[in-house]
Amino acid sequence: VLAPLGAGKRACVTLIVFPVLLILTPFGLYFNIICFFILSVSFLPPLSLVFMQTPAVDSTPASLKFPSHAPYLLIGGGTASFAAARSIRARDPGARVLIVTDEPDLPYMRPPLSKELWFSDDPSVTETLRFKQWNGKERSIYFQPPSFYINPEQLDSAENGGVAVLTGRKVVHMDVRGNKVKLDDDTEISYDKCLIATGGVPRNLQVIERAGEEVMKRTTLFRKIEDFKSLDKVSRNMKSITIIGGGFLGSELACALGRRSTESDLEVIQMFPEKGNMGKVLPEYLSNWTTEKVKKEGVKIISEALVKSVTFKDDTLEIKLKDGRLVKTDHIVAAVGLEPNVDLAKSAGLEVDSDFGGYRVNAELQARSNIWVAGDAACFYDIRLGRRRVEHHDHAVVSGRLAGENMTGASKPYWHQSMFWSDLGPDVGYEAIGIVDSSLPTVGVFAKATAKDTPKAATEQSGTGIRSESETEDTATSTVAPSTPAPAVDQNRDDYGKGVIFYLRDKVVVGIILWNVFNRMPIARKIIKDGEEHADLNEVAKLFNIHED
Repeated sequence: VLAPLGAGKRACVTLIVFPVLLILTPFGLYFNIICFFILSVSFLPPLSLVFMQTPAVDSTPASLKFPSHAPYLLIGGGTASFAAARSIRARDPGARVLIVTDEPDLPYMRPPLSKELWFSDDPSVTETLRFKQWNGKERSIYFQPPSFYINPEQLDSAENGGVAVLTGRKVVHMDVRGNKVKLDDDTEISYDKCLIATGGVPRNLQVIERAGEEVMKRTTLFRKIEDFKSLDKVSRNMKSITIIGGGFLGSELACALGRRSTESDLEVIQMFPEKGNMGKVLPEYLSNWTTEKVKKEGVKIISEALVKSVTFKDDTLEIKLKDGRLVKTDHIVAAVGLEPNVDLAKSAGLEVDSDFGGYRVNAELQARSNIWVAGDAACFYDIRLGRRRVEHHDHAVVSGRLAGENMTGASKPYWHQSMFWSDLGPDVGYEAIGIVDSSLPTVGVFAKATAKDTPKAATEQSGTGIRSESETEDTATSTVAPSTPAPAVDQNRDDYGKGVIFYLRDKVVVGIILWNVFNRMPIARKIIKDGEEHADLNEVAKLFNIHED
């Protein structure tokens, strides 16, 4: 009886021995209990396995099933894809839409990752990903809760269609002639119409990439939710963080971390090759003024900084600049631009623009008769400003929405100028539209700011924090300037509380920045759309009512 037996026979042995011993000995009850224990320990598998074993059921989890065909296939799970999905469903209520994303998350908005989330008082913000906007209202970074979507395996059978998201899957090959794609697990999905909205990947400095593993693992390339969580942890455990880059992302993160440094011993350094913050966008005088604002947020600025090498020595990163300066820090954030993701171009035979990067598409955002591109990855033809590629949230909204409309037969050209905005904390912010490049001639008209001329006050009035969600639907109703004369403003007094900056090309306004001037974007959009020469831009500035008290 005690000879080793197969696992399937051990329970039977115990059950047979138990009644026999009970009959043969007067102390059978106690003896049998002891025997049962010995047999169970010696020969039976753990009880949890005994109870779980069911010969007819496979114990391995079933692989996720999803449709082999999607009428509308959206590659990428960002803002542009989500905007396209909503647009498709609005025009075709029964549409079946499948979003495929290599991220583990449902579609979410990226701006709060470098803006509002950093100013949250909630210690669990990295888990909840909820934040208070400048207007005090709370919201999640996710566009919709999970209940908004249907499961991918239900897409074929859903009576009224729906939007399904396949997370953690990457499209690695595109067969344009066969109207199908291949995923990284070799699964194939065919489509009727396809949107490519693959966004981009953060650029890195070559000197950092060549510096080795120790430097790379102490460098953050900021783009996704996981990057926000990682940098938040770093900021709470390190003594020094250096941000390389003076553009939108670098300056926003510098201000956010600088504000946090006032509550801890964290040193925040920002370095960039330009003379001042936002030097590629803002005219020099305003860039210098912005730099002083960033310094007041607790950030140490190192301008005209070109990185020569980065090394890891004595548990510290050493950044050596080309002019000989040496900066020691614990962690680096490289915010030096975005590279459009065009990985599918080769297999799909799609053209990549040699000047701007990204998939080259027409004014209707088409790359082929049944393939569209939207968001950061699209190099499109703007019927007003020429060929462009734009990397901003509102452009993702606008282009995604237009692509969705055109996928359902609208055949509309891109003409609605998208805007972008940047907030350096709750008190300084700006909105911009068109081509804003500091190499262009500019004309700035400024006025004295009041308490209501801040991002916080503006969102309290409008009721929205992600400003593009409301303003993109508005149109300018008046282009007549008020008759009241504008007070004279001395631009040399270094007080740029609020104002309008016009960017000119061939004497025509091609870009506008509204500096601490909010809810006036439809007017700016109409000025660019009209494409007219203006003899006196001071008169044009009156349209924005910047001289109101």
